Amino acid sequence: MEPKGDRPLYVGDERLRRWRLVLGGEEAEGTGLELSGDDRAVDGALAAVYGERAGDLGKSAPVVARWLGELRAHFPSGVVRVVQQDAIDRLGIHRLLLEPEVLENVTPDVHLAATLMSLRDALPEASRQVARNIVREVVRDIERRLADRTRAAARGALDRSSRTTRPRHSEIDWDRTIRANLRHYQPEHRTVIPERLVGHGRRRRSLAAELILCLDQSGSMAASVVHAGVLGASLASLPTLQTKVIAFDTAVVDLTDELGDPVDVLFGIQLGGGTDIDQALGYCQTLVTHPAKTVLILITDLYEGGDQDSMLRRAASLIRSGVRLIVLLALSDDGAPGYDHELAAQVASLGAPVFACTPDRFPDMLAAALEGRDVNAWAADEGISVT
Repeated sequence: MEPKGDRPLYVGDERLRRWRLVLGGEEAEGTGLELSGDDRAVDGALAAVYGERAGDLGKSAPVVARWLGELRAHFPSGVVRVVQQDAIDRLGIHRLLLEPEVLENVTPDVHLAATLMSLRDALPEASRQVARNIVREVVRDIERRLADRTRAAARGALDRSSRTTRPRHSEIDWDRTIRANLRHYQPEHRTVIPERLVGHGRRRRSLAAELILCLDQSGSMAASVVHAGVLGASLASLPTLQTKVIAFDTAVVDLTDELGDPVDVLFGIQLGGGTDIDQALGYCQTLVTHPAKTVLILITDLYEGGDQDSMLRRAASLIRSGVRLIVLLALSDDGAPGYDHELAAQVASLGAPVFACTPDRFPDMLAAALEGRDVNAWAADEGISVT
């Protein structure tokens, strides 16, 4: 991790200086090098989290706020996010995140947003708006990177899936019809005689598809839930895609009415608790009105705390009815997820694609599902390991 800002120059070996920063200056580290200036501040900021006597942040909000300020002064934002999250995980400073003074100094990211979501009921009035502002910054970042792409992919998929080769005259897409029939160009008549008409099926403004995002809100799924909640809210603006967002642990919460504001969606999710996938799928079954038009994306690590046999029967029933069930073991950039391999194999044997997906690949995966293409084949083409 390379600090930013001016650094003092040393007569000795620059590599020795770098090793001193990496090793932390404990008695056995062996460099014997004394730090000064910015390097000393950098070393102190890191030692608070990673040193043998980690925990020097103390218990006061001003100390943590000052430490967070030092991090931001000496490191680029990507490093700040990593160290900040490690401090939350290693030092247990969750309670101090309830203080406005601390919140105003943190660097927003997906994991911090998830932490604040988990603390929502404990947030004092003075901290709530600050916390919402932090989560909103994370939402804006996800929307900037992914929302437009996701909507465009879904819109294009709905358009393609609803085209008809027997359109009414007012529904003919002449541009695509001409391109599809160029080989039938008649030079003597200087025209194309179309053998196949391509129509604008969506012009009928009927429902093209139903999407149900079913989110496991157990703590291990935090990053996935944040991404899915924001993308679900962005998809709700498409008139021909009826989007519903469901969160579950041992209870089920329907967040569909909150889709107008993704921040409300995220604060409607209570991270932590147990997992009852069977109950969640049972609720989702009640929402399906057009099975052949429905895509149900279940985002879970499949550590089922409910009735596993019943859960498999429900999944099989949904698939038999025509619902396209997809199980995402993760929707995040956090690497290979931990999940129940045995249950994943059983779900996959029913015909449901089961794999982890990074957020940047979600738009194309959704497009494949909405078009009715083989999602397993899509994943294989993308180099994604499928259960």
